[in-house]
Amino acid sequence: MAEKAKKVKKQENAIQRYFRETTGELRKVSWPTWPEARRLTGLVLLVMLVMGLFLAGVDYLAGQLLNIILGL
Repeated sequence: MAEKAKKVKKQENAIQRYFRETTGELRKVSWPTWPEARRLTGLVLLVMLVMGLFLAGVDYLAGQLLNIILGL
């Protein structure tokens, strides 16, 4: 009788658990305001531009150095 009283817990589907946990985590997120999002987007674009120019310069200088070394 005691065994029948114990309820067998059905194993939860992994996909359902994933979406339930993801939804719970997204509720905890502190979302930025619209002005904050615009400012941060501008900052990301600026950093990308600066890094792109830096890497282009390094690439150009490395190419020139290689040409000098190889005598091309």
